[in-house]
Amino acid sequence: QVQLVESGGGLVQAGDSLRLSCAASGRTFSIDDMGWFRQAPGKEREFVAAIAWSGGNAYYADSVKGRFTISRDNAKNTVYLQMNSLKPEDTGVYYCAARPTGYAWRDWGQGTQVTVSS
Repeated sequence: QVQLVESGGGLVQAGDSLRLSCAASGRTFSIDDMGWFRQAPGKEREFVAAIAWSGGNAYYADSVKGRFTISRDNAKNTVYLQMNSLKPEDTGVYYCAARPTGYAWRDWGQGTQVTVSS
């Protein structure tokens, strides 16, 4: 079991920046990939970004490419999501997730609210 705790959400204006953090604990040796997802009110949860725990390529949803950056600090067992040039449509609850490679996203955090006002 892996425990994930997100932090860093808040209320900002369009064009502002936020950095989300996700701290992992427990059986972190079982993690191969870490990701961020979000869910807007009345919509399904959607993929935002992912990165291999060991480094390497990062992947982004088209809607956030060029504005968001995912990174990780293995020494701190923490993954970050730097969000720049925020738009009102970025509003939602942001969830951190973890998985072994080749498996479905297995472990989820409780989410952190991001609200972008116009």
